[in-house]
Amino acid sequence: MNASPSPVARRQRRTPPGVDAKLLGIYLNDHLAGATAGTGRAARLARTARGSALGRALEPVAAEIAEDRAALLAIMRDLGIPVRRYKVCAGWAAERAGRLKPNGHLVGPSPLGILLDLEGLRLGIEGKAAVWQSLRRLSAADERLDAARLDTLLERARRQQDTVEEWRVRQADEALHAGG
Repeated sequence: MNASPSPVARRQRRTPPGVDAKLLGIYLNDHLAGATAGTGRAARLARTARGSALGRALEPVAAEIAEDRAALLAIMRDLGIPVRRYKVCAGWAAERAGRLKPNGHLVGPSPLGILLDLEGLRLGIEGKAAVWQSLRRLSAADERLDAARLDTLLERARRQQDTVEEWRVRQADEALHAGG
């Protein structure tokens, strides 16, 4: 019988030869820190824009970004890579610290702050797409990685990039043009 191994059996297999498990762990934990920051930024931006066209566009993106973070955690579990809590905490703290940037208004959101948040979100999604691409390439040598799942995650990241970029351009026009 040629049944594929169960997820438990896949997790029990070792990292394939030629793959540095330690560096892979560092790499994925660094991306988890970024995903933690990105999840917070996306949720806050969607909340800030709630009720507007921007909010309606970002709410599903924010939900997907949270799902993508959970997918990264599941992949790390499948690979037997432990979560480094200090990196998760650093990602959380970085997102909170990013809220302190001057935005041209003393109280409340400004068009410039929203633009900078959209740009940060765009960069985070690009980083996420990069990790999915790297893992997709690694899936050829590591059967613990599900290539179809990674393809789906990569396609979703590309759709998120398109949505965020569309709104980033609109927000740049609003924030940076005289009288905007």
